[in-house]
Amino acid sequence: MKKVIITFTAVLLSTVLVSCKEANAVAKVNTTNVEQAQKRDKEISVGAPQIVFDREVHDFGIVEEGFVVETSFKVTNTGKTDLIITEAKASCGCTVPTWPKEPIKPGETGELQVKFNTSGKPNKQSKTVTLYTNTAKGRDEVKISGMVTPKKKA
Repeated sequence: MKKVIITFTAVLLSTVLVSCKEANAVAKVNTTNVEQAQKRDKEISVGAPQIVFDREVHDFGIVEEGFVVETSFKVTNTGKTDLIITEAKASCGCTVPTWPKEPIKPGETGELQVKFNTSGKPNKQSKTVTLYTNTAKGRDEVKISGMVTPKKKA
């Protein structure tokens, strides 16, 4: 039994040593693939659309609770290819964004509309709308804020 354990241990040890002989993971990387990926990334970033807002923050000031206030942000594509906004998500269900569904051509402007329902939202409020786009960053944000005065209790 002792011989079997010693033989098994020797076989296991030699298998481990042989399988780990090339520990350098860098040697396994295909440099041609890395160069091609870097070239592709550089070409994409040169031709990618770029999003510019007329402003990134809008303050509604002081508003009374119970009203729906709205604003719009101008979205300009300063890049070299069409800007596509695939989705716009608000940080709260009380905020509803409406974004251009058609591509925005280079040099052209679209409009992002944001409505904020103040019902049940007294005091200082700050909400974010995240746009998911085909820009190099992939995401951009605008913010709205304001002070909501609570309804008077009857």
